[in-house]
Amino acid sequence: MPDIQLVLDGPKKAALTIALAPGSGQSLQVEMLAFLAKALGQIGLRVARFDFPYMSERSSGGRRRSADPEPVMLDTWRQVVRQLGSPDKLFIGGRSHGGRLAGLVADECRVQGLVCLGFPFHATGKSDQYELAPLDTIQTPTLLLQGEWDTFGDKNEVTSYSLSDKVEVKWIREGDHSLQPPKESKRTREENWLACAKLTGRFIMEQTGVELAIK
Repeated sequence: MPDIQLVLDGPKKAALTIALAPGSGQSLQVEMLAFLAKALGQIGLRVARFDFPYMSERSSGGRRRSADPEPVMLDTWRQVVRQLGSPDKLFIGGRSHGGRLAGLVADECRVQGLVCLGFPFHATGKSDQYELAPLDTIQTPTLLLQGEWDTFGDKNEVTSYSLSDKVEVKWIREGDHSLQPPKESKRTREENWLACAKLTGRFIMEQTGVELAIK
Protein backbone atom coordinates (compact mmCIF):
# COMPACT_ATOMS: atom_id res chain seq x y z
CA MET A 1 0.00 0.00 0.00
CA PRO A 2 1.35 3.48 -0.85
CA ASP A 3 2.07 6.00 1.90
CA ILE A 4 -0.94 7.58 3.56
CA GLN A 5 -1.04 11.37 3.68
CA LEU A 6 -0.81 12.45 7.31
CA VAL A 7 -1.75 15.78 8.85
CA LEU A 8 0.42 16.43 11.91
CA ASP A 9 -0.18 18.65 14.93
CA GLY A 10 1.89 19.22 18.03
CA PRO A 11 5.67 19.16 18.57
CA LYS A 12 7.62 17.44 15.77
CA LYS A 13 10.01 15.89 18.30
CA ALA A 14 7.40 14.83 20.84
CA ALA A 15 8.23 11.73 22.85
CA LEU A 16 4.88 10.14 21.99
CA THR A 17 2.50 10.12 19.04
CA ILE A 18 -1.22 9.46 18.80
CA ALA A 19 -2.86 8.70 15.44
CA LEU A 20 -6.58 9.42 15.07
CA ALA A 21 -9.00 8.32 12.36
CA PRO A 22 -12.37 9.90 11.55
CA GLY A 23 -15.71 8.16 11.72
CA SER A 24 -17.64 6.68 8.82
CA GLY A 25 -18.32 9.21 6.06
CA GLN A 26 -16.17 11.86 7.74
CA SER A 27 -12.85 13.42 6.85
CA LEU A 28 -9.89 14.19 9.09
CA GLN A 29 -11.11 17.81 9.13
CA VAL A 30 -14.29 17.00 11.07
CA GLU A 31 -14.58 19.57 13.86
CA MET A 32 -14.24 17.24 16.83
CA LEU A 33 -11.10 15.57 15.49
CA ALA A 34 -9.51 18.90 14.53
CA PHE A 35 -10.25 20.30 18.00
CA LEU A 36 -8.74 17.24 19.72
CA ALA A 37 -5.66 17.30 17.51
CA LYS A 38 -4.95 20.90 18.50
CA ALA A 39 -5.67 20.29 22.20
CA LEU A 40 -3.53 17.14 22.36
CA GLY A 41 -0.73 18.90 20.52
CA GLN A 42 -0.81 21.68 23.08
CA ILE A 43 -0.16 19.25 25.93
CA GLY A 44 2.90 17.84 24.19
CA LEU A 45 1.77 15.00 21.93
CA ARG A 46 2.45 14.66 18.24
CA VAL A 47 -0.93 14.00 16.64
CA ALA A 48 -1.41 12.37 13.24
CA ARG A 49 -4.72 12.45 11.39
CA PHE A 50 -5.54 10.78 8.09
CA ASP A 51 -8.38 9.88 5.74
CA PHE A 52 -9.27 6.41 4.55
CA PRO A 53 -8.82 6.05 0.74
CA TYR A 54 -12.48 6.59 -0.20
CA MET A 55 -12.64 9.86 1.73
CA SER A 56 -9.24 10.98 0.49
CA GLU A 57 -10.56 10.59 -3.06
CA ARG A 58 -13.63 12.68 -2.22
CA SER A 59 -11.51 15.40 -0.61
CA SER A 60 -9.24 15.66 -3.63
CA GLY A 61 -12.20 16.36 -5.92
CA GLY A 62 -12.67 12.83 -7.14
CA ARG A 63 -15.96 11.04 -7.50
CA ARG A 64 -18.00 10.19 -4.44
CA ARG A 65 -17.98 6.48 -3.71
CA SER A 66 -19.01 4.19 -0.92
CA ALA A 67 -16.76 3.41 2.00
CA ASP A 68 -13.79 1.11 1.46
CA PRO A 69 -14.18 -2.56 2.38
CA GLU A 70 -13.05 -3.27 5.93
CA PRO A 71 -9.84 -5.10 4.85
CA VAL A 72 -8.76 -1.96 2.96
CA MET A 73 -9.41 0.21 6.02
CA LEU A 74 -7.48 -2.18 8.27
CA ASP A 75 -4.56 -2.17 5.83
CA THR A 76 -4.70 1.63 5.87
CA TRP A 77 -4.31 1.57 9.65
CA ARG A 78 -1.39 -0.88 9.38
CA GLN A 79 0.31 1.41 6.87
CA VAL A 80 -0.17 4.44 9.14
CA VAL A 81 1.48 2.55 12.00
CA ARG A 82 4.39 1.58 9.74
CA GLN A 83 4.84 5.17 8.57
CA LEU A 84 4.86 6.57 12.09
CA GLY A 85 7.24 3.91 13.33
CA SER A 86 8.16 3.05 16.93
CA PRO A 87 4.89 1.37 17.98
CA ASP A 88 6.25 1.38 21.53
CA LYS A 89 5.79 5.17 21.44
CA LEU A 90 2.51 5.16 19.54
CA PHE A 91 -1.16 5.30 20.56
CA ILE A 92 -3.92 4.88 18.00
CA GLY A 93 -7.66 5.46 17.92
CA GLY A 94 -10.32 7.76 16.61
CA ARG A 95 -13.96 8.55 16.63
CA SER A 96 -16.72 6.00 16.11
CA HIS A 97 -15.90 3.53 13.29
CA GLY A 98 -12.37 4.90 12.97
CA GLY A 99 -11.72 3.97 16.60
CA ARG A 100 -13.29 0.53 16.17
CA LEU A 101 -11.02 -0.19 13.19
CA ALA A 102 -8.00 0.94 15.21
CA GLY A 103 -9.02 -1.55 17.88
CA LEU A 104 -9.03 -4.37 15.35
CA VAL A 105 -5.30 -3.87 14.62
CA ALA A 106 -4.07 -2.61 18.01
CA ASP A 107 -2.96 -5.97 19.41
CA GLU A 108 -1.43 -7.05 16.10
CA CYS A 109 0.54 -3.80 15.71
CA ARG A 110 1.70 -3.85 19.36
CA VAL A 111 0.95 -0.18 19.95
CA GLN A 112 1.05 1.29 23.45
CA GLY A 113 -2.65 2.03 23.72
CA LEU A 114 -5.99 2.64 22.07
CA VAL A 115 -8.37 5.60 22.49
CA CYS A 116 -11.95 5.18 21.23
CA LEU A 117 -14.09 8.31 21.03
CA GLY A 118 -17.75 7.30 20.89
CA PHE A 119 -17.66 3.58 20.15
CA PRO A 120 -20.43 2.33 17.79
CA PHE A 121 -21.78 -0.64 19.73
CA HIS A 122 -24.98 -0.69 17.68
CA ALA A 123 -27.02 1.37 15.24
CA THR A 124 -29.41 3.96 16.66
CA GLY A 125 -32.61 2.27 17.78
CA LYS A 126 -31.13 -1.24 17.57
CA SER A 127 -29.74 -1.75 21.06
CA ASP A 128 -30.59 -5.46 20.87
CA GLN A 129 -28.15 -5.88 17.98
CA TYR A 130 -24.98 -4.76 19.70
CA GLU A 131 -21.43 -5.77 18.77
CA LEU A 132 -18.63 -5.71 21.36
CA ALA A 133 -15.68 -6.67 19.15
CA PRO A 134 -12.87 -5.85 19.54
CA LEU A 135 -13.40 -4.36 23.01
CA ASP A 136 -14.47 -7.69 24.50
CA THR A 137 -11.12 -9.40 23.87
CA ILE A 138 -8.56 -6.64 23.31
CA GLN A 139 -5.29 -6.91 25.24
CA THR A 140 -3.99 -3.43 24.42
CA PRO A 141 -4.66 -0.85 27.18
CA THR A 142 -7.78 0.98 25.99
CA LEU A 143 -9.55 4.19 26.93
CA LEU A 144 -13.18 4.39 25.88
CA LEU A 145 -14.63 7.91 25.99
CA GLN A 146 -18.37 7.47 25.65
CA GLY A 147 -21.15 10.02 25.82
CA GLU A 148 -23.67 9.35 28.58
CA TRP A 149 -26.47 9.75 26.05
CA ASP A 150 -24.81 8.15 23.02
CA THR A 151 -27.53 6.50 20.92
CA PHE A 152 -24.90 4.01 19.66
CA GLY A 153 -24.35 2.81 23.25
CA ASP A 154 -25.41 4.87 26.26
CA LYS A 155 -24.33 4.60 29.89
CA ASN A 156 -27.07 2.17 30.93
CA GLU A 157 -26.27 -0.17 28.06
CA VAL A 158 -22.47 -0.11 28.09
CA THR A 159 -22.16 -0.67 31.84
CA SER A 160 -23.93 -4.01 31.30
CA TYR A 161 -21.51 -5.20 28.61
CA SER A 162 -18.67 -7.66 29.28
CA LEU A 163 -15.65 -5.75 28.05
CA SER A 164 -12.00 -6.77 28.34
CA ASP A 165 -10.33 -5.86 31.63
CA LYS A 166 -7.94 -3.77 29.52
CA VAL A 167 -10.76 -1.33 28.72
CA GLU A 168 -11.27 1.73 30.93
CA VAL A 169 -14.53 3.62 30.33
CA LYS A 170 -14.84 7.34 31.03
CA TRP A 171 -18.24 8.98 30.67
CA ILE A 172 -18.61 12.37 28.99
CA ARG A 173 -21.38 14.36 30.62
CA GLU A 174 -24.55 14.68 28.55
CA GLY A 175 -22.56 13.63 25.50
CA ASP A 176 -24.07 12.20 22.32
CA HIS A 177 -22.23 10.08 19.74
CA SER A 178 -20.09 13.11 18.86
CA LEU A 179 -19.60 13.71 22.60
CA GLN A 180 -21.62 16.91 22.33
CA PRO A 181 -24.27 17.97 24.90
CA PRO A 182 -27.77 18.96 23.73
CA LYS A 183 -28.43 22.59 22.82
CA GLU A 184 -30.39 23.20 26.03
CA SER A 185 -27.47 22.08 28.20
CA LYS A 186 -25.36 24.53 30.18
CA ARG A 187 -22.30 22.64 28.93
CA THR A 188 -20.68 23.33 25.58
CA ARG A 189 -19.28 20.87 23.10
CA GLU A 190 -15.86 22.48 23.55
CA GLU A 191 -15.97 21.72 27.28
CA ASN A 192 -16.74 18.08 26.53
CA TRP A 193 -14.06 17.83 23.85
CA LEU A 194 -11.49 19.45 26.11
CA ALA A 195 -12.42 16.93 28.82
CA CYS A 196 -11.71 14.19 26.26
CA ALA A 197 -8.28 15.67 25.52
CA LYS A 198 -7.39 15.82 29.22
CA LEU A 199 -8.60 12.28 29.88
CA THR A 200 -6.62 11.05 26.87
CA GLY A 201 -3.51 12.83 28.11
CA ARG A 202 -3.84 11.36 31.61
CA PHE A 203 -4.38 7.88 30.17
CA ILE A 204 -1.22 8.19 28.07
CA MET A 205 0.76 9.44 31.07
CA GLU A 206 -0.43 6.47 33.13
CA GLN A 207 0.64 4.02 30.43
CA THR A 208 4.04 5.53 29.73
CA GLY A 209 5.15 7.69 32.65
CA VAL A 210 5.87 10.53 30.20
CA GLU A 211 4.85 13.91 31.64
CA LEU A 212 2.42 15.99 29.58
CA ALA A 213 1.39 19.63 30.08
CA ILE A 214 -2.13 18.95 31.33
CA LYS A 215 -3.71 21.85 33.24
